[in-house]
Amino acid sequence: MASTMRIGGLASGMDIDQIVKDLMKVERMPLDKLKQKKQILEWQRDDYREMNKLLQDLDTLVFDGIYRQSTFMKKTVTSSDESVVTAVATSVTANQTVEIGNITQLASAARWTSATITTTSGSVDPNAKLQDVTFTTGGGNFQFTSPITLTLNVTKPGSTTAETVDISIDPQNDSLNSIITKLNQNTNLGVSVFYDEFTKKMVMTKNETGSGASIEVVSGGDLLKELGFAIDSGTNMLQQDPGSGTNAKFTINGLETERTTNTFTINGMTYTLKNVKPTGTVTISTATDTDSIFNAIKAFVDKYNETIDKINAELKEERYRDYPPLTDEQKEAMTEKQIELWEEKARSGMLRGDSILSSGLSKMRMDLYTKVEGSNITSGFSQLAEIGITTSSNYLDSGKLIIDETKLREKIQENPDAVYRLFNNDSTNYSEKGIARRLRDTIKDTIGKIEQKAGKTIWTNQQFAIGRDLIQINEQIDRFEDRLKQIEDRYWRQFTAMEEAIQRANQQSMYLMNAFGGGMQG
Repeated sequence: MASTMRIGGLASGMDIDQIVKDLMKVERMPLDKLKQKKQILEWQRDDYREMNKLLQDLDTLVFDGIYRQSTFMKKTVTSSDESVVTAVATSVTANQTVEIGNITQLASAARWTSATITTTSGSVDPNAKLQDVTFTTGGGNFQFTSPITLTLNVTKPGSTTAETVDISIDPQNDSLNSIITKLNQNTNLGVSVFYDEFTKKMVMTKNETGSGASIEVVSGGDLLKELGFAIDSGTNMLQQDPGSGTNAKFTINGLETERTTNTFTINGMTYTLKNVKPTGTVTISTATDTDSIFNAIKAFVDKYNETIDKINAELKEERYRDYPPLTDEQKEAMTEKQIELWEEKARSGMLRGDSILSSGLSKMRMDLYTKVEGSNITSGFSQLAEIGITTSSNYLDSGKLIIDETKLREKIQENPDAVYRLFNNDSTNYSEKGIARRLRDTIKDTIGKIEQKAGKTIWTNQQFAIGRDLIQINEQIDRFEDRLKQIEDRYWRQFTAMEEAIQRANQQSMYLMNAFGGGMQG
């Protein structure tokens, strides 16, 4: 559309620009209303999402704390002699006392130590290429010039099955250090090898402890001999260091037994043997970790109270309808502090009395206070009050929970499994479902309803109700702004036409005055 030529009030003497601005201010009022409505919807959307974050945080805490059975199975473990045996309860349900004794031997890794490596030069350069070194370790001079395949049959501790390992060695490129690297990097071989420059010996140690580890040399034995390792001529086995590669030997509650490692698990208890104790026993005792369970439940109660506090504050927050969102023009005439104070009231009460949130709170309260029934509960606890958690008697607290700490600790100590079932009894029947399970279902349902209303950050506006309203308002704003341009152009055309008419009238008046004035003079 061609722009309208705008002529100010030169002819009329009127401030046409200001007159049009004032007229457009009136015309723009419906547009301001639309933009204010858009702002309110955006504030509501943001406040809803903030409530969902609160609920999600509560759900996460419930899941990480009181929803996990491991929370209620935590035990404190004591050892009568931690220098000999320590233990950790990994999956123990009942408390127990165990005696570990007669520890005659600890588990150790099989080890193979070479003799001193010797060469014709009298020194060993671990970085020298193999072909450049003349060994004398095995008796006589020995030099490697052709590629070597070191083939070993390896048996792990406690196993009867051997794994075959092939390691290729090129004397032109490989050195003592690169051979050690290849041995260390072979996971099937499972050893840790190093060369000691002071003693000029190599040590190869199995990564796993326990008896039964062995290395049979199938090929490449000449290389190993020159590196100082002894090979049994009858069995082709690398000769293991005496006293290495042993099982741990001990008694548990009087039963003689062995393990390939010094750390092992029996009946949900993981024990670690630290020293031998040929006579006598070490007593390992477990007890319910009351503090840990108590702290998990208290953290839940605190988070629940914080959550309903904030949601209730939103539901009750005052709505100031005399404080609509400010227009850009209004903001220009105000200080930053004035804008801040105004908008504090303008965006107050966006979720006042909201049915989704109030319904969610009511359901959460019912989840907590409805008795948990079922066969799993009859011998335990069926209500929070039975373990010392009750509702505040102050109606202003809106259902906040109060903990009788002494009673809660007593009930945890008395029957931690029953406390767990109170929170987490599993059932498809609501009346038999544990409190934590009910609560998580309600939270999930409430979050889902809020998302349908206000979406989440990764959603498009088309995917939720407020977003679809925003789409419509944006379309209305676009249409109205186009209309305002047309109206403004019309005003300017009208005033321009008026100015032109006045200008023509002025010109005619001047002409007549000049004409009459000249005639009278003649």
